[in-house]
Amino acid sequence: MIPKDDRGFALGDGLFETVLAEAGALRRLDDHLDRMTAGCAVLGLPAPDRAAAERLMIQALGEAGLAGARAAVRLTWTAGGGGRGLDRPQTLQPRMVATAAPAPKPAGPARLMVSAVRRNERSPTSRLKTLAYLDNVLARRAARAAGADEALMLDTGGRVACAAAANLFWLRDGRLFTPALDCGVLAGLARARVIAAARGRGLGVEEVAEGAEILAAAQAVFLTNSLIGVRPVAAIGDRTYEESRLVDVFANVLAES
Repeated sequence: MIPKDDRGFALGDGLFETVLAEAGALRRLDDHLDRMTAGCAVLGLPAPDRAAAERLMIQALGEAGLAGARAAVRLTWTAGGGGRGLDRPQTLQPRMVATAAPAPKPAGPARLMVSAVRRNERSPTSRLKTLAYLDNVLARRAARAAGADEALMLDTGGRVACAAAANLFWLRDGRLFTPALDCGVLAGLARARVIAAARGRGLGVEEVAEGAEILAAAQAVFLTNSLIGVRPVAAIGDRTYEESRLVDVFANVLAES
């Protein structure tokens, strides 16, 4: 049980990572823990013990009966108990929790809706996987209510940022584009691997800060995160997109690495 005074529960004071497990193996766990450690440095939290984190995540898979399945294993790291108010206690006692759930790959391409909920690119938490994800929850909820699969979020200046739970890419004139991190974008692990794969194949990659109108000129659009890998986008609102062989190439890169 999580105590009532846990700062993650009460204030969103903490971080999480969601790791893909396949046949009991935690994919790219070191990369996820590296990102959590970097986030801890920003939030002033001690980094979690890596061996303890791995043991807890494997235990969560077993308890959920998913040791041989494709699963999402979430590791949550909170600032621990802290009493009432914003100030942390002088001595932190962080708390670690792991849960596991089935994670089937999504079927088919996604349809996106531009969300009215904006990413606050001025906040340092916009580039971290903190426990305060309510903006993303609201954006996804509105998109689903409108018949879309996912929300496309802009930053406060109207620049393209990301989906509610994925990074965004598009192809135009033989080049690959993705929103810059300065637009309030999480430095996704799958995002980094796609950028590296594209550059390794001699494809030009641009990280841009542009309004949503730039997507009207895209030939193909796709989403990435650690669970879905690469998912093509069929449409954003009324604008539809083509299938692309390069999207399949990137999907294979993430599946194999």
